[in-house]
Amino acid sequence: MSIEEKIVAELLKKKYTVTTAESCTGGLLAGTILNVPGASEIYNEGHITYSNEAKERILGVSRETLETYGAVSRQTAEEMAKGAVRTAGADVGLSTTGIAGPGGGTKEKPVGLIYIGCCIRGETYVRELRLNGTREGNRKDTVQAVLEFLLQNIK
Repeated sequence: MSIEEKIVAELLKKKYTVTTAESCTGGLLAGTILNVPGASEIYNEGHITYSNEAKERILGVSRETLETYGAVSRQTAEEMAKGAVRTAGADVGLSTTGIAGPGGGTKEKPVGLIYIGCCIRGETYVRELRLNGTREGNRKDTVQAVLEFLLQNIK
């Protein structure tokens, strides 16, 4: 059984719904969950909020957070996950924000720096990833990591 199948089964068992707020994964997380038959029972909507403006407008990420910490930050990942839950009325919100590469990195925030967020019924968890693959590889690894992170925290 794949991790996404385990996630869908666990959410169905708990009668939880899930939503996604994606930046660097650009819909790959939602698509991975939706590959599972029965996912429509637990997934109603998701958001690709690539720009800061979209993060603010759709998810309610504060301008202060974006200006102080940047889009690629623990704080933004947390606010994205919470905002997704609020916007979708879901039990679980998953967020991804980072620099997939190959460009866009800085010394302070290198390519492969990713933050994943997981909000489960008001409890929010954030994890930092340091990946070093290709753009496609970093996106896939981020999806895998956020699904594992959810499975760890939903028990």
